[in-house]
Amino acid sequence: MTGERRKTMIVIGAGLGGLSAGCYAQMNGYESRIFEMHEIPGGCCTAWDRGQFTFDCCVSWLLGNGPGNEMHQIWLELGALQGKQMRHFDVFNIVRGRDGRSVYFYSDPDRLEAHLLDLSPADAKLIREFCGGLRKFRRALAVYPFLKPVGLMGTVERVKMLASFIPYFNVVRKSISTLMTDYSARFRDPLLREAFNYVLYEKHPAFPVLPFYFQLASHANLSAGVPEGGSFGLAKSIEQRYLRLGGEVTYNAKVEEIIVEDGRAAGVRLDDGREFRADVVVSAADGHTTMMKFLKGRYLTDEYRELYTETIEKPGMVFPGYVCLFLGLNRPVPEGDPCTTHLLTDEEKADLVGIRDASINIQFRSRHYPELSPEGTTVVYMTYFADIAPWREVDDFPEQVTRRRGGEVLHTLPVRHGRGYYENKRRTRLALMRYLEKRYPGITDSVVARDLSTPLTQVRYTGNYDGTVLGWQPFVDSGETLEELVKKYGPGLPGLRDFYQAGVWATTGGLIRAAAAGRQVMQFICRDDGVAFTAHVDDTAPPPTHVVIPVGPQPGEAAGRPLAAQAGSRG
Repeated sequence: MTGERRKTMIVIGAGLGGLSAGCYAQMNGYESRIFEMHEIPGGCCTAWDRGQFTFDCCVSWLLGNGPGNEMHQIWLELGALQGKQMRHFDVFNIVRGRDGRSVYFYSDPDRLEAHLLDLSPADAKLIREFCGGLRKFRRALAVYPFLKPVGLMGTVERVKMLASFIPYFNVVRKSISTLMTDYSARFRDPLLREAFNYVLYEKHPAFPVLPFYFQLASHANLSAGVPEGGSFGLAKSIEQRYLRLGGEVTYNAKVEEIIVEDGRAAGVRLDDGREFRADVVVSAADGHTTMMKFLKGRYLTDEYRELYTETIEKPGMVFPGYVCLFLGLNRPVPEGDPCTTHLLTDEEKADLVGIRDASINIQFRSRHYPELSPEGTTVVYMTYFADIAPWREVDDFPEQVTRRRGGEVLHTLPVRHGRGYYENKRRTRLALMRYLEKRYPGITDSVVARDLSTPLTQVRYTGNYDGTVLGWQPFVDSGETLEELVKKYGPGLPGLRDFYQAGVWATTGGLIRAAAAGRQVMQFICRDDGVAFTAHVDDTAPPPTHVVIPVGPQPGEAAGRPLAAQAGSRG
């Protein structure tokens, strides 16, 4: 308890974590103001226009976009989904092997089991075991806690929560204690042995089986589709909810320092020298920037100092960045599936700068968001996990600059790069387009718009450490340490009063975790002020609607044959 209740709050960053914190601040009677470096909301949840095309670079699936779980309630409280159509594909991802065969990862366990058995009868036992676990996990999602942090639960609440997991104890225990790399190695079929690692589009060597179950189960329960309007539409909806609640957002406002007085966070200083004061400061900005720049490394306990100065520099402690190529086509591509991970040969990956693994993900994005490009056109989205080092090595210029344009100060304008940087972009773009042309002959002739972003692009727009889009990796030292520190101290720093963290750097995971962190940081703040936390669903628009879109071969059709053999049977 801090004594007299605090009333005013500054939030740094208008990504989903910051917008969420602001919404819940307003719901609980705090006067909040968000300062955002960019000209628009969303942070990593964003999109941009190139001519007649909108290139959406974030939401490929949104956990909680359907009912039956606590994640969904958070999105409804934030006004993120109301009035929109939620789109669900019957295939979560397709993994295409080097031999031309494909694995269709249907999220429905019955369809998945039948398809996998058709591909590899010799793996029947392991296939049935995996699909059996997926069936159990579909039911477990209803009791998975998101609304309240475990650190704030009383004894009775914790007992009830643990009791609700008893029916699923074995599947949770086994799936969290077995790495997917080890589990997949048990398959006899070489394609299945490799493909299971790519269910979540890219390979995650540190992930156990549990997150694979979680995503597939959510998808099967129609709670991991995509929202109409895409990523920027999602961010704008939450921004509008925040503004309706009485909040204020200041864009083009780059925070340089958190003002500390008498051991408490007292406000922020912007890069133009202006200072703003508040009773509470919440940083939903990049974690490393917050700790080492905004706070200048002060107030870090030994545990936090190790996390932000040593652990963060070790390989695999934060999610890598992406290289993304967008192509706008002046024609439809009926044979283009929404989402496919392609396993590459050494030759095919040779010119993909910084690539971490021998795979790329190709999405025909117009299947997700037809409203983001004109009728009769197509947006292709090609991505791979990439290290930032090869891009930095050829770039001798500042990664972010502040300049004036039309009399307005902007912090995200294009920056100058080294010659080698542009050569690497061209080399990568041409390699990706060569691969696309090989898969879909003639397709590159219809390209009328294009854009390629790198991890340095991410740094320019968000300031995120090494261009990461998700912050700390779960299931490794960094994510596990963070979780223990939050349980121990809450989402702040011991020794620094009135300071809290929100967003992905206060948790581990994607958009729903960022949104939940905004809710949970306000629960800690309300507790510290001795007031009851409250939240309510936004009722200014009707509930979302849902549609299921068939993708792969339907029951009775073959799905594992080479592309040429099934050209007439694609959904």
